Amino acid sequence: MTSLQTAARPSPPSFERHLLHYGRDFQQELIVRAEGSYLFSESGRAILDFSSGQMCATIGHNHPAIREAMARAGRTVIHLDSTMVSPDVVALAERLSGLLPAPLNKVQLLNTGGEANEAAIRLAKITTGRFEIIGFAGSWHGTTTGAASTTYAHGRKRYGPVMPGSLALPSPNCYRCPIRQCAESCNLACLDFGFEMIDAISVGEEAALVVEPIQSAGGIIVPPPGYFRRLREHCDRRGILLIFDEAQTGLGRTGDLFGYEADGVVPDILTLSKTLGGGLPLSAVIASEDLAERARENGFSHYTSHASDPLMAMVGLAVVDVIERDGLVERAADMGEYLKDRLLELKGRHRAIGDVRGRGLLLGVEIVADRESREPGHALIGPITERCFELGLNVNRVGGPHSVWRIAPPLTVSREEIDRAVDVMDRAFSELGGT
Repeated sequence: MTSLQTAARPSPPSFERHLLHYGRDFQQELIVRAEGSYLFSESGRAILDFSSGQMCATIGHNHPAIREAMARAGRTVIHLDSTMVSPDVVALAERLSGLLPAPLNKVQLLNTGGEANEAAIRLAKITTGRFEIIGFAGSWHGTTTGAASTTYAHGRKRYGPVMPGSLALPSPNCYRCPIRQCAESCNLACLDFGFEMIDAISVGEEAALVVEPIQSAGGIIVPPPGYFRRLREHCDRRGILLIFDEAQTGLGRTGDLFGYEADGVVPDILTLSKTLGGGLPLSAVIASEDLAERARENGFSHYTSHASDPLMAMVGLAVVDVIERDGLVERAADMGEYLKDRLLELKGRHRAIGDVRGRGLLLGVEIVADRESREPGHALIGPITERCFELGLNVNRVGGPHSVWRIAPPLTVSREEIDRAVDVMDRAFSELGGT
């Protein structure tokens, strides 16, 4: 068998004939329509989507406000040279600046989260004159070179060298203490120890630290109270810029408008993506005027063909309008509390659930083979996830070396939809030995 040969696989369905696989296997049903919290398959099945279209359909699938924004762009202007701006680009930049604290008032509109993080990293390098970028074990920031170099959740193997100067801190996982010290309470020793290691291995060129307010792909890891305040102190002491990647926590999902609000720490640079586009590719990098001016003086360049696209700016404005008009930040807090209570009920009935954690409508359910030893439930999570899909519920698997469900329905989800989803999970655990 050559290095390019693999073991025999089952014959794929005909629709996969010309599709290049880029991760996990495709679901075996074609989706022909989506609306609100539901997906509809070619066979007519209604499937509750508790992944929000991989965290992007914040205000529900195919929201009328997004459809109208797209139609308006079709009647006016869809795309321009990236040196030209439309009134909607200006309006969205002003709107985002108005939602954030005063230092964060300079906006570049881009497409994906990876692209926004790439721009943030380039901003940090050109303004500090340094090149080392610190990430976290369990982080996910994208698949472009710089973003991928600071992504540690998965996707690092077999791609050769990463960007020079890529450093990492332990993930603040209170359920699985990375330094095997904290049991019932955390004294932030993992963070202090992590910076001791950074000081030991850095060449003294630390430019920035990139962090998610809640690690998502890493397993819905919520840092303990005070963590980001201590992190800010460590960064300030060393002159390191702090970048918050709010791709999945921004614009209401956690029950606050932005994830950083829980600890009251304002970053030097903030990136948005998934929740801003409502299902379409839109992202933003937001920095202070002082940092933006220093970058410009030093020759900052981050051209892309679709920077400042009018179509996407119209969509972003529509998403922000709906979130504010319909009180979806408050709704995420309320529905998130209800959903978390229902998931804790499940934990009480099924010993395969080791932990339930998260904030707002970004929750994690960690599945274990043994609750005492906390051995990951690798053999269980696949079949249970597949059974949920068969029963009409879509959830994402995350967690890297661990087995975690990411539970993240649209912010428009109803109590009835939550109850239906929990009933499906309950049945799947009962049927497949997860009790």
